[in-house]
Amino acid sequence: MAWDFSTDPEFAAKLEWVRSFVDREILPLETIQFDVSDEEWAALTTPLKDKVRAEGLWACHLDPELGGQGYGQVKLALLHEILGRSPLAPPIFGNQAPDSGNAELLAIGGNEEQKQRWLRPLLDGRLRSAFSMTEPEVAGSDPTLIRTSAVLDGDEYVINGHKWFTSCGSTADFLVVMVVTNPDVHPYQGCSMIVVPTDTPGVDIVRDVPTMHHPHAHPGRREPAGHAEIRYRDVRVPTGNLIGRPGDGFVLAQKRLGPGRLHHAMRWIGQARRAFDMLCERALSRYSHGSLLAEKQMIQDFIAESLIDISTARLLCLNAAWTMDQVGSSKARTEIAMIKVYGTRMLFNVIDRAIQVHGALGYTTDLPLEEMYRAARASRLVDGADEVHKVTIARQVLKSYRAAAELPTEHVPTRRAAALERFAELVDVAALNS
Repeated sequence: MAWDFSTDPEFAAKLEWVRSFVDREILPLETIQFDVSDEEWAALTTPLKDKVRAEGLWACHLDPELGGQGYGQVKLALLHEILGRSPLAPPIFGNQAPDSGNAELLAIGGNEEQKQRWLRPLLDGRLRSAFSMTEPEVAGSDPTLIRTSAVLDGDEYVINGHKWFTSCGSTADFLVVMVVTNPDVHPYQGCSMIVVPTDTPGVDIVRDVPTMHHPHAHPGRREPAGHAEIRYRDVRVPTGNLIGRPGDGFVLAQKRLGPGRLHHAMRWIGQARRAFDMLCERALSRYSHGSLLAEKQMIQDFIAESLIDISTARLLCLNAAWTMDQVGSSKARTEIAMIKVYGTRMLFNVIDRAIQVHGALGYTTDLPLEEMYRAARASRLVDGADEVHKVTIARQVLKSYRAAAELPTEHVPTRRAAALERFAELVDVAALNS
């Protein structure tokens, strides 16, 4: 099986354009994003989105007939590595979560009417969406425990339940809701996904849940998209809002989450690389106790370990992307789980070292590191807790092993006896055993 790490020249040129565009046009917006009005923000970002479209880089994760580029996962991974430098970059490139994942859901499972009503306006930026799956009363890492129900009543589904951490739910035009449509079978066959417009009677968006990343609201300012708590009380939607067939919920979820985890991990690499750049700049600039920080072995250790972490995570990601391109995401579960676990650890550690090298300055809001640090903590929870992914890795690995009948296969006395029997005609067994 051939491995090829090269990038074709045409795509390499596009990546270079993206890198320059993000640094020159997008990073400066970070310092004013919450100080301007919605109208001013649209005036600032709409021209940038138009430039992305002109370069043929809008919504690259979707097929050309849907306005994307139909890129494979390796190309998408390399693109997301650059976009990860700023949280503002993905929306300007039309591939921000959760819209990108929901677009893939509708592209895979939606019928033509659903694509016209929700997918195409979503891609054009005329609608926003949210993914409503996690519930506060049950373990989020075990989606088979989902309780929110959708009961068929004539040509409508009646939805009742309680969700939270529905990211962007309070600003969305429609929700993709994971529900139980058949409680009498295993959840893998009994759950479905249904589109629910947020203005449907019975949809109660209770609040945006305060988090470590965004613990406080700031009245009068633009706010980042939050994680909504939502109650569904006798919400009625047409059966035509069902994505795919009844019971397809988990199949669709895996098709959505596999690529999403990969793109998250590559964006983490971009974010970590930005923190690493800050770390190295500081090491070469700060003088203390008779020398630059860069000349001290402790800081050199920080630099070396950080580069090793970033490079390892990058190769794990590209391997997972390549595997997905070859055999599909369902057969790349181990590779995807590994990048989720290692990527979160890498991100957290690199940012932590960068803060440490900056001292008190790194702890302040005068640098972006403290926000990076708070956001990084969520990475160990989103799209499945690290511990769950470790279980997946172990289970998949153990499928290729068998228990020893009696003694371990590497038991030296047993192996020696077998070797003596095999080579009895060539060696003096009696002498060897004396």
